[in-house]
Order: sequence, then C-alpha cells, then structure tokens
Amino acid sequence: MSHANARLTPAGRLIMVQRIQSGRAVAHVAAEMGISRTTAWRWWRRFRECGPAGLIDRSSVARSHPRQTKACVEARVRIMRHLTRRGPVFIADKWGVTLLVDGRYQEGTTGRDVYESQEVH
Repeated sequence: MSHANARLTPAGRLIMVQRIQSGRAVAHVAAEMGISRTTAWRWWRRFRECGPAGLIDRSSVARSHPRQTKACVEARVRIMRHLTRRGPVFIADKWGVTLLVDGRYQEGTTGRDVYESQEVH
C-alpha cells in the first residue's frame, strides 16, 4: 500500500511503465504523471529488473543492523539485571562493555567511561 503522500500507486506506476514502453520519453511521462524524472527512472529500472512485482512498495526498514547488540549479550544483560537488580552502568562496568546512549551495550571501553564523558542536557 502506498503512503498518503505518494503520487503514484502501483496501478499508476504500471500506467507510467506502459507509456514508457510505448516509446515515449521518460522525462515527458514523468511530467505528465506529476513526478520527478529521477522517480520515473527508478520505477522504470525496477520494472525492467523485476517486472510488475518491482512496482510494489518496498519496506523502508534497514536491511542490516551492523551495530545491533548481539542476542547473547542481550540475554546476559536481561538475566544480570533480573538477578542483581542493578542498572546499565553497573553491568557495563562489570563486563567491560560500552554502554551506548540508547541503552545498548557494545564491546570496547567500559560503560562508566562512556557514561561519564557524556554531557546530560
């Protein structure tokens, strides 16, 4: 399903592609459809690569999360917090991991070093 501000739905994109396939210039079709040439080329390229399935909206969720805390670390943190009833700074110091601003843990310097070096606004 298209978002509320989208100029073209998948059906509208198919109409655009059909006009381009008939030999019309992408720039002219884009102007008629009220979209930028860049957007028209993007949909045209996706159609050529994937066919009609390429005209369907894609998820905007990131495909990878390279800095995501490992599942095993998350499990250890949950267990440690439950057993000790201590906060993130204590756990970060105990394990020698970095406590990130959003509460995630990352291997590296100790949590207290990072926590104390940040200014609270």
